[in-house]
Amino acid sequence: MENGPITLGLVALLAILMIIAAISDLRSRSISNGLNGAIALLAIPFWIASGMDVWPGMALQLGAAFAVFLIFVGLFAIGAMGGGDVKMIGAVMLWIPLNLFLETLTVMAIGGGILSAIMLVQSKIRPSDKAIEVPYGVAIAAAGLWALHQQYLNQFQFIAFS
Repeated sequence: MENGPITLGLVALLAILMIIAAISDLRSRSISNGLNGAIALLAIPFWIASGMDVWPGMALQLGAAFAVFLIFVGLFAIGAMGGGDVKMIGAVMLWIPLNLFLETLTVMAIGGGILSAIMLVQSKIRPSDKAIEVPYGVAIAAAGLWALHQQYLNQFQFIAFS
């Protein structure tokens, strides 16, 4: 994959969009379809700019992201995830290199667990009649930012765990 200025500019734009989504989820417990759509659609010029082949590169990336999306649709169906969070996961995974998929999902799960624990403690401190809504977009954005760091900013990749 090429790391030219267009690729890095799109990666920076993704980082900004993920941060906006996390802030939106914190404030209103929702992530707009437009924001998720922008994240998903910008993956296409990112793939092209980074020199990814249509076959098998783009096809594998799309298929893997779709598989992750379907898993989280199942969690949405049982009420464990919000719809905006599921769409954001699918959109962000379009950008994540296949070799970082499991690690990114692990970071996301740990971040979501920490967020859930914080929300539980907060509900004990300030009881409310409302159901606890975890702003999982924060965990998704954190995992996405972690993956971008691993791929584009980690100068010590040669000693990273494989």
